[in-house]
Amino acid sequence: MRKTEWIVITGAPCSGKSSVISSLEAQGYRVVHETARAYIDELLTSGKSVQEIKADPLNFERTILYRKLAIEANLPENKMIFLDRGIPDSIAYFLSAGLDPSEPVEKSRVVRYRKIFHFQRLRLQNDHVRAEDERMAENLENLLRQSYEMLGYPVVHVPVLTVKQRVDFILERLQ
Repeated sequence: MRKTEWIVITGAPCSGKSSVISSLEAQGYRVVHETARAYIDELLTSGKSVQEIKADPLNFERTILYRKLAIEANLPENKMIFLDRGIPDSIAYFLSAGLDPSEPVEKSRVVRYRKIFHFQRLRLQNDHVRAEDERMAENLENLLRQSYEMLGYPVVHVPVLTVKQRVDFILERLQ
């Protein structure tokens, strides 16, 4: 198992993760942006629709899982890096899609993150990538927290605050 200094920011779609990650990046912290969003944007640019991209849930979720694994394999363990979602997020997404989560559970056991911050959900706002509704977002919020807890992580709940307040909240809890 790789023990790391990486910090995971997780939460349901539209919980403000990307805004906080961008703020941390602007302050000079090393970050990894959300893999799924980058993958979907890549395929949308090639002319596919979101429906086509997500038509095969197993293929889609496995692609995201293995892209995250490849990214994390090349990160230095001893550097503080903020991740917009970690490997265990795939457990929640597999479960949400009705898929067997044993593969992402197994892959989640190869790395140990320093800290997990779980963002309270904001009001859902759909965009060109999001396909979830309120019910799905609420289900994902619970599954994400449970995925980390079942791996033995103490999960830090981050309430709804401004971006700056959330950044401060996180940084205070890392000292």
